Amino acid sequence: MYDENSNAALQQSARDHLWMHFTRMSSYDAADVPVIVRGEGAYVWDAQGRKYLDALGGLFVSQLGHGRTDLAEAAAKQAAELAFFPLWSYAHPTAIELAEKIAGHAPGDLNRVFFTSGGGEAVESAWKLAKNYFKITGKPMKHKVISRAIAYHGTTHGALSITGLPGLKQQFEPLVPSTFRVPNTNIYRAPVHGDDPEAFGRWAADQIAVAIENEGPDTVAAVFLEPVQNAGGCFPPPPGYFQRVREICDEYDVLLVSDEVICAYGRLGHMFGAERYGYQPDIITSAKGITSGYAPLGAMIASDRLYEPFAHGTETFLHGYTFGGHPVSTAVALKNFEIFENEKINEGVLEREGAFRGTLEKLLDLPIVGDVRGDGFFYGIELVKDKTTKETFDEAESERLLRGFLSKALYDAGLYCRADDRGDPVVQLSPPLICDQSHFDEIEQKLRAVLTEAAGLL
Repeated sequence: MYDENSNAALQQSARDHLWMHFTRMSSYDAADVPVIVRGEGAYVWDAQGRKYLDALGGLFVSQLGHGRTDLAEAAAKQAAELAFFPLWSYAHPTAIELAEKIAGHAPGDLNRVFFTSGGGEAVESAWKLAKNYFKITGKPMKHKVISRAIAYHGTTHGALSITGLPGLKQQFEPLVPSTFRVPNTNIYRAPVHGDDPEAFGRWAADQIAVAIENEGPDTVAAVFLEPVQNAGGCFPPPPGYFQRVREICDEYDVLLVSDEVICAYGRLGHMFGAERYGYQPDIITSAKGITSGYAPLGAMIASDRLYEPFAHGTETFLHGYTFGGHPVSTAVALKNFEIFENEKINEGVLEREGAFRGTLEKLLDLPIVGDVRGDGFFYGIELVKDKTTKETFDEAESERLLRGFLSKALYDAGLYCRADDRGDPVVQLSPPLICDQSHFDEIEQKLRAVLTEAAGLL
């Protein structure tokens, strides 16, 4: 029940003490901080009782939706038995069971599971493992990393160094050296082969070989790629892209890291995005949907080959996190996997993804909508000034459009999603995997109303 006095106190406390993440805090100088207090299924409610469709899945996280008592009960049961113990030279049952479960789903020989607290830590772990592995196998110069332009890989110093978004990095320089960028797979703005996806994919993949040659193959350790690139607005891989990347990595003895912090655990209709697109990584990084958000957890999944040097003698991977593989989090993840299997979550995504795409593509009749792209339950809608020329917005226009209008208008319309301009301006959608046509229609209708109004303001 909404209580005006208690909400006023909560607002004041938020202004006085809470520093929110990736948030322009001055936005709330003359406006209330949105306070979400409850969730059920695909919806959340704020402190004033207003209802919102969670069309972003929290932050690409809430695979099974909100209010699942079975997941909450799994957490409570484990907390009563063993609330905490670290995985430093000791183990506990749920971590062991979950590692086996993940390895059983991971492609190929990715059988070694290193737990973290979240996605950024999984990326850090992957880079450290790559460097450590090559040092102890006679290739100590291999330490550099290649990633894609506009790609986001995390906020810790190593993960941020791999990230391809200058605007997120410059205020924290100097970062970890030796990371390099190649073109991404945004065919909507392809500099070459824009009318031939296969040729474009080959060209984009070959730029990785060019970068390796430019830096020297004996110095490059890994390539970090998302199955569907998040930042910039959901860039799926062109046909043959990852197969060519795998060939390049094999040729130069470079590790292929599939960063699946968003794309794993059903987001694309498979447990892992690499499975959807038919390629074999050396490492997968994952988090988010592993627990459907009911507890924090991440995992780096490595091949037997990478584990082998640490399996004998005195070699140790001198790396870890206090809360990596937390007993409660791993218990929740096990229950999450059980629900995926019993309720056929991945199968449901594959059955309904065409309907989701088709519903969103209705928005292409709007003058402001240039492109609708993505796969599974993971989509970006790119906004443009001119559909014919694909002219985008300048920085000031993007500021007015996204922060000055869209973010608030979408929220006021009862739709929680993301208006983002880390690349060209986009609206991102990543709803819970339980959503059906009624939710797709609601998303389309609310977006249509807000985007129509936005177009009228331009």
